[in-house]
Order: sequence, then C-alpha cells, then structure tokens
Amino acid sequence: MQTLWQDLRYAVRMLKKNPGFTAVAVLTLAVAIGANAVVFSVMNGLILRALNVPQAQSLYIIERASDKDSSQSYPNYLDLRDRNRSFDGLAAYNIDQVALDAGKNPSRAWVFEVSGNYFDALGIQPYLGRVIHASDEHGANSAPYIVLTYAYWHSHFQGDLSVVGRVLQLNRHPFTVIGVTPPSFRGTVLIFSADFFVPIVNLDQSLLNARGNRWVGEVIGHLKAGVTPTQAVADLNSIGSDLEKSYPKEDGQMSFALEHASLPGGGFNVAIKAFLAGLMLLAGLILLAACANLGSLFAARAADRSREVALRLALGAGPTRILRQLFTEAVLISMMGGVAGLWGSVVLLHWLSAWQPFPQYPLNMPVNPDANVYGVALLLSLASGVLFGAAPVKQVLRADPYQIIKSGSTAAVGRRFTVRDLLLAVQIAICAVLVTSSMVAVRGLVRSLHSNFGFEPQSAMLVDTDLNMAGYSGDGVPAMQRRMLDAMASIPGVSSVGLVSVPPLHAACCAESNVFTDKTTDLTPSNVAATAIRFSVSPEYLRAAGTPLLAGRNLTSHDDKNAPRVAMVNRVFASRIFGSTANALDRYYKMDDGTRVQVVGIVEDGKYSPNITEEPRPAMFLPILQLPSTEAWLVVRSSGNPQQLGAAIRTKLRDLDSGLPSFIQTWNAAMDGALFASRMAAVSLGILGAMGAMLSITGIFGMAGYSVSKRLRELGIRMALGAQRKEVLQAALGRAFKLLAYGSAAGLLLGILASRVLAFIVYQATPRDPLVLACSVLAMLLLGLLATWIPAQRALSIDPAILLREE
Repeated sequence: MQTLWQDLRYAVRMLKKNPGFTAVAVLTLAVAIGANAVVFSVMNGLILRALNVPQAQSLYIIERASDKDSSQSYPNYLDLRDRNRSFDGLAAYNIDQVALDAGKNPSRAWVFEVSGNYFDALGIQPYLGRVIHASDEHGANSAPYIVLTYAYWHSHFQGDLSVVGRVLQLNRHPFTVIGVTPPSFRGTVLIFSADFFVPIVNLDQSLLNARGNRWVGEVIGHLKAGVTPTQAVADLNSIGSDLEKSYPKEDGQMSFALEHASLPGGGFNVAIKAFLAGLMLLAGLILLAACANLGSLFAARAADRSREVALRLALGAGPTRILRQLFTEAVLISMMGGVAGLWGSVVLLHWLSAWQPFPQYPLNMPVNPDANVYGVALLLSLASGVLFGAAPVKQVLRADPYQIIKSGSTAAVGRRFTVRDLLLAVQIAICAVLVTSSMVAVRGLVRSLHSNFGFEPQSAMLVDTDLNMAGYSGDGVPAMQRRMLDAMASIPGVSSVGLVSVPPLHAACCAESNVFTDKTTDLTPSNVAATAIRFSVSPEYLRAAGTPLLAGRNLTSHDDKNAPRVAMVNRVFASRIFGSTANALDRYYKMDDGTRVQVVGIVEDGKYSPNITEEPRPAMFLPILQLPSTEAWLVVRSSGNPQQLGAAIRTKLRDLDSGLPSFIQTWNAAMDGALFASRMAAVSLGILGAMGAMLSITGIFGMAGYSVSKRLRELGIRMALGAQRKEVLQAALGRAFKLLAYGSAAGLLLGILASRVLAFIVYQATPRDPLVLACSVLAMLLLGLLATWIPAQRALSIDPAILLREE
C-alpha cells in the first residue's frame, strides 16, 4: 500500500507537470466513455430492464411466430386464456384514446382497456381504493369503472382522496372511479404512460365478438413455476392448431412465440434492439479509437521520458516497478476521464428521460442511469487505462540505460514504423468507418425526405377527430362529418378539405384487409391474393392530400351505403390483383366477407404505414359513406399561416360542438414519427462520426507535432543545405500522410464490409454509394490537412541559423 501511495503521488505530480497532455487525455476518454454510457443506459432502460411488476422475469408477451405481431382478436384471447396449461393467468389490454369530462371541457386522455384479470394476473395492488377484478365482468357494458394512474390522479385531481366514487364521463358515458394504481405502475408498455384503466368488456360488442379482427394490443401472462418457454409455445401452438381448423376463414396460420414483456411487441421491438446493438458497436469503436489515440500519446511520452527511465533503471529500479508507475498514471487518467464522461452522460440522460418527441403521445423514456450503468462506466474506465497504458510496455522492457544516456537528447527519430504508428493507423481506420457510417445515415435521411410520398404534406393541416368521443353514432356520424367539411371549407384561404380514416405515414396507420380475386370462391387465408392497406376517404380527399388520380374517376357523394361498392386503388394493388394498371379499371375484387368491390380509379403509389423505408404496398381508398369511420382526420389545405389556420379550425369545431375534442397539427409535424428513425440514425451516427473525427485530428496532430519537434535539427540542416519547402514537408510529415492514407483506405474498406452492421441503424445502408465514398474520402483528406496544418507551419518556419546556433 505504501508503494502504491508513492506511485499515486508521483503520477499526480507528473500529470500536473504536463497539464496540456492531461487535459487532452481526460477529454478524449470522457467523450468516449460518455458515449458508451449513454448508449448502454438507453439499451439498459429499454431492453435489459424489466417491467416494474412482481416477478417480471417470468412475464411474457404472446406473439405470432410468422411476423412477431402481438395483436390478437378478443375471442382468440379468451380461448388462449381458458385452454392453456402453461400460464398462471393470461391478461389482455389495448391502448386507446377517449374524451374525458370531469366537469369542465372534455379533453383527450389515453386509456388502457384491460381484461378483468389484468391487475390480478400482474400482481398489482392499489394505492387507493381497489382495482378491476374478473368478478366485475358480467357481460357487455357491465363494468363502468375507472382506475386512475398515480401520476394522472396527482396532476388532474391534485391527490384528492375523495376521488374514489366520483363519476366521470368517458365518451359521454358515466364511469365510476374505484381506485388509483401505485406510483411505480404506469401500465405494461415500458415507454408509454397511460392516464387510467377501464374494463375491456365496455367496448363495442362487434369488436369483442369479431374473431377475425386482431385489435387487442397484447396478451401477457406469467409462466407457471417449472414451465419453460418452449413448453409454453408448444401448448399455445396446440390451441392455435385447433383454432385454425375451427375457424379457417378468420384465423389462418396460428403459431406462436414468446417475448419478454418490456417494449411493444412486433417489428418495433426488433428494430429498436437492432438499432441499439448497432449503436453499441459503433460506440465501442469510439472507445477503441480513444484508447489507440492515448496509447500513441503514452508511447510518445515514454520516449520523451527515456532519460528519466534510464536513470531509474541505472539506479536499481526494475522494469516491473517502472511499468507499474506508468500503469498507475494511465489508470488515474482513465478514472478521471470516466468520472467526467459519466457526469456528462448523466446530464444528457436526464434530459432524454424528460424528452417528448411526440407531444400527442404520453411517452416515457426510462433511461435514467442505475447501478448497471455506473458499473459499466467503471469497468470501461479501468479497461481503457490498462489498454492504452500497455502501449509503452515493450519499449520499457527493451530499454538499454547505457545507450539512452550516451545518446542524449539529440537521438534521431527512427525511420521504421513503430507501435505508435500502428496505433495511429488503427485510430484513423476506425475514424474512417465512423465517418462513412455518418455519411450513409445522412444520405439515407436525404433520400427519405425526398421520397415519393404519394401525397403533398406541405401547406396541409391535419385535424384528428373522433365523433365517438362526443357521443355520435349511426346516421349522426356522416351528417356531422359533412358539417365539419363545410365549416372548414368556409375558412378564408382554405382551398380544399377532405376526410380520411387515418392519414398515411401517421403513427396510427394503417388498417389492413385481405383481398381476393373476383374468381375466388374459397375465401380462406391460404387463397389471399394480397393484403392491402385500407383507407376510408371522402370525395374531396385526393385534392386535399395532393394525391394524383392516374386513371378512372374520383369518388363522389353518390357512393354511399345504398350504392354499389366501389374503390380507388394504387398501382401496386392493380398490378398485384389484375396483372397491370391498364386491366384494373371497372374490374372487381372481393373483400374478406365476400363483398365484391369495383375499381373505379387508379391513384399514385405512396408511403402509408409509419415506416418511410417500406417497400411499395397495395392500398385501396374506399368511400367513407360506404365504410363509415367515427374516427377521421380532416385534411385542410391552405397557403395561410398554420397558427392562424389552427385557431380558425379550433373555433369552427367549437361552434359545431363544444364537446368534441380534437388535435390539430401540420401534416409535416404528423410525419415526425415516420421520419424519426431516419433522423435519429443521422443524428446518432453524425455525433459518433464527429467524435471519431475529433479523435483522428488529435491523433494525427500529436504524431505530426511530435515528429516535427524531434527532427527540428535535421530539418534545419536540410534547409541550410538548400532543401525545397516540398522536400521539408515530405521529410517532416510524410509518415503522417502515409498513415492517413493507409488508415483511411482500411477504414473505407471496413465501412463497405460493415453493411450488415449499418443496416441495423440505416435501412438499406449503401456504403458503396459513389457519393458516400467521395464524401468520406474528402472528409478524411480535410481532417488530415486540418490536423497537420500547425505542424507544417512550424516545420516551414524553421530558421536554420538560429537553430544551429542554439545547438
């Protein structure tokens, strides 16, 4: 311990003696360790951390094995719940929006619609009052109860204990508050915080009885003790096989898989995991580049301290003692860098935890650091110190005190490549990989922004309305929607107004239907010709959305429930069902229920589901009068100011019905969800690329500056003998430029080979894109010029007379 204390004190003195070196080293590590801590904390919060429920490790979501979709129909849920032998209890829930009236103006709120056994299956006890139980369900609309979340109770009812027993209006129906959940429980979706819970049996009975309608968001439950996931899947598949035989038209293939309950199931879960895995790998490359940078600096610093090392060896110190001293300095620097990086990451993570990228959704980002994050930061700090501290080991072990002292300070810099050169080349290669990755992400974002959406979001407003929230039903729905269209059209500056059941690229899009050819008689899933996205639209929609009509006619007000069924389809639909666009007009196809639909128009292909990179998909646009939808978006096109237009729209809706809640935003803002992945990829990889560029600049600058400082006398003699500026620069910086060229070439090659890794982050990553390669090469060239500018100026400003006189 006494020797260790001596090493620590000596290390502190040496670091204080070289504040510039210390600051650069600590900052380099702080950036690298901070980046890794942030990415790991997000991965820990979204993937590794379990839901805050009792025995969370045994809680699983049931998914369909074919597409990892977790949605189920309510009758299928009942069969799975009652017939399985593997779960202690299977609960179901769905997330929806309702209008809540607590005595003032109605407002939109988010609700978990849950099965009666939801809280009992999860083991959740109430904070106040009681929760919903299976015994509350006695058939349709038999449980008009609300359980508030603790956060909603505090924010909207100010923690009033008398709230239990109070009657609230949900979509103009009375519901009684029976309890409040504990503060730690916000539902069973890790990133989503609903406002309250209601029994699922209060929903429309047509939904509850439709076996072919998979609207239930997720089915979850705890595995019984001693039951493995494999056994549970086999149990569920046996039930699914029976359902396939009993309901061939509704269910199709029924095989299942299990997923730990945390993120929403399906493709979203897979995409998040792949995205974070790719980011974690690239953040690791940042740390590796930082260690290579510091290893090069440590090796150069050990060379500068060669006389000190030689004297200590000559006075009897062993190589192990000197190496321990160097490792002590390295670990001390790494711990300082780790503390600084962790502090910066904590600040950023606290901001991320409160970030609301989509104001209309109550998202919860559980990324605050915990013991796991702190532990990983400590391990990375220690490992980094050992890694870059090992760079001068070979140099010290081979040191000859006699030769070092005899050579003095005029020792020439060797011409052969050293460990420092290798470390710098590795660092430059990693930087080139990161720069290439950031270029790919930026290129992907630009492509996504200039995609053919099939509609024109500029100068259009979206108004989200749900007439069911205001109590409208039956024939009152189309009448009210007509009044809304007329009211919006009367606003000065509005050029067109249309209705759509859900707008393309919105987070709530899209409903899908199986489609059959007109000749198909056996309407079972095995005979499906295509699965098409389905929209209900008003006749004015195409003009309001800016969607081109390529052939045929538009829908009209005469296409109502008494008229023959008609539809407009996109080109992909026409090609998939009828062979070509030219053959589609006036032809028929069949829906799931056997209804024949005539194609009266062909529209341009577009992007529909909230995934900007999706492949072209079949889509059909049905008259909203033939396929009514109480939830519909008004598309209002105007060249006026969006804020003024929004205020005018809000006033018109209030005049029509003051109890109708709405959400108004520009169409560009509504597309933020679809563009979110591309933007996050560009920002994340851009930041990592900038970090890699910074490390590359410091590494090249350090190497070039060290080379020039050690060869001042040689360069002075060359200039005195008549060497040209070009020859002086080649002698001083030739090695740095060779390393830059070799490292950049290796990095660009690795970037091309890393397409699969980049595909985790950027859809259809294309490092082979000529523009990406050209930009990457140019970026590396600029980085090299920037890093060598000051050393080059110093080399060219040498005065041989002054230098030789000093010698």
